[in-house]
Amino acid sequence: MGLAVAIQMDPIDTINIDADSTFALALEAQARGHALYHYLPRALTLRDGRLFARGRALEVRRQRGNHHRFGAFEELDLAGFDIVLMRQDPPFDMAYITATHLLELLPEDGPLVVNDPAAVRNAPEKLFVLRFRDLMPPTLLTLDPAEIRAFWQEHGEIVLKPLFGNGGAGVFHLRPGDDNLNSLLEMYASVYREPVMVQRYLPEVRQGDKRVILVEGEPVGAVNRVPAAGEARANLHVGGRAQRTELTARERDICAAIGPALRAQGLVFVGIDVIGDWMTEINVTSPTGIQEIYRLGGVDIAPKIWDAIEARYAARAARRPA
Repeated sequence: MGLAVAIQMDPIDTINIDADSTFALALEAQARGHALYHYLPRALTLRDGRLFARGRALEVRRQRGNHHRFGAFEELDLAGFDIVLMRQDPPFDMAYITATHLLELLPEDGPLVVNDPAAVRNAPEKLFVLRFRDLMPPTLLTLDPAEIRAFWQEHGEIVLKPLFGNGGAGVFHLRPGDDNLNSLLEMYASVYREPVMVQRYLPEVRQGDKRVILVEGEPVGAVNRVPAAGEARANLHVGGRAQRTELTARERDICAAIGPALRAQGLVFVGIDVIGDWMTEINVTSPTGIQEIYRLGGVDIAPKIWDAIEARYAARAARRPA
């Protein structure tokens, strides 16, 4: 049975079709006979208690430079859709949070939103992971320079991250004797009001920062991201190299520990980051990596994600009164 699927994402015109996970999900949905529609987060309108979006019908194809075709703009009544995919990229700012609130106002018998917007709002990447701190490297959240210096002295090398940053932006590696801490904190304070995340530096990152994909709380694939020479970050868009990998026993234990919480909160498609034996982030907003996993000879994850979405949709439909 074909479903009506609305995709809330950033502009599709400029995506990299060889890397974008939402594009892979759209291709799979289309292959299953689902009708696709696209709209931007800023196109949402709440009127008389109903949520609308100015959007367009969408067709996709794996053809560089000609990867999509739109229909005419129309007003989409989101309550009439079967599925809404919330897939815009961070930053996780007030605009992002507002979008989760708006989607949460859709009627209970309305569309299935993936990932669940309330769960996304309550699970920022660098905060949600703190619920599993026994699986993390030593971590500090603070704006207090004295606290950071004491942590630094204890662990020798540290990494500083903005709490709501994304894509590796604003991540710094400090070695013993570095004299840039005060300048970094001043820079953070000029942009952010939140505490800074400070973690013990994990030298294992030179062998890779592994992205593990979980579907309904179960690990289904992984890609290792190896940082470029002279770079502390392994993110692919800043020069990290994608490398085929397999899950270790430790990584499977991490997934088993967090999986039940993900399933219970409606977090269908999640990516975690693991360096060595430690989980550093849980990504629930718009996880990436599924195309790299497939291209490197791993599993095709898009069908697994759609199997999970369709199963949730069918189970919910079965619970509705006749």
